Amino acid sequence: MKEPKELAEQIAKALLDKKAGDVLMIDISPKSSFADCFVMASAGSDRQLEALKEAVEDVLEPEGIFPKNVEGKKDSGWILMDYGDVIVNILTVEMREKYNIEKIWGDCEMIPMED
Repeated sequence: MKEPKELAEQIAKALLDKKAGDVLMIDISPKSSFADCFVMASAGSDRQLEALKEAVEDVLEPEGIFPKNVEGKKDSGWILMDYGDVIVNILTVEMREKYNIEKIWGDCEMIPMED
């Protein structure tokens, strides 16, 4: 089993490879009992939202890593993938601005991810 940060970095890379916007890792471990990391990413469209979800699955499934749960649909503007210690939030730009998850966890370490 991968360490949460290693898993989060692998997920972030998969999202970046599919041209996700504003990919960010948030270390929530000091403040949360339900997970250690959030991976945030923005999608430019509903189609890209679905493609980003599939990219994460395509990278992890061959390693036997499957989400415990997936919430949201591509037309909802937000997909949440629960990998236990790592929670992936893929949102359209509009939904990311609306929910502003980064502000809620603003006192946690934020690690911008880039190619």
